[in-house]
Amino acid sequence: MKIEGTHLISAPRQKVWNFLIDPHVIAKSIPGCEKMEPLGDDNYEASLKFGIGAIKGTFTSRVRVSDQEPPSQYRLAIQGNGALGFVRGEGAIRLEDAGLNTNVLYSGEVQIGGLIASVGQRMVQGFAKQTISHFFDSIARQVEDSPHDAPLPNL
Repeated sequence: MKIEGTHLISAPRQKVWNFLIDPHVIAKSIPGCEKMEPLGDDNYEASLKFGIGAIKGTFTSRVRVSDQEPPSQYRLAIQGNGALGFVRGEGAIRLEDAGLNTNVLYSGEVQIGGLIASVGQRMVQGFAKQTISHFFDSIARQVEDSPHDAPLPNL
């Protein structure tokens, strides 16, 4: 399944970048994220609880950030497993100036398997779009509400 889109955030690119690479901010912004712990070398372990329709469960995931070019772009790789199946994906985040604002462009490819895949492609795509929208809306609120250029400690 391919995912792609854009999200406009009312803040300068460097400030948006600072929030988009902070694991505490990311964990707070992902719906159902119970924890996101650093493993070193831009690798993280995350625990996510979510449901699609009547199918609900927890996934333990590994997240790797690579190819960072601050404050312009980076790549993400995600591999998650749980009782409901698996999720694997790779994607890119790119930030572009839009006047005094920042346009965040994202694209990627996700594979799912197991029981979670049985709910159907259309339902999974709808869930993915909703989750991504919630994530970027949360990031935008945090960025726009903060008077600082970087996330505050212990968010």
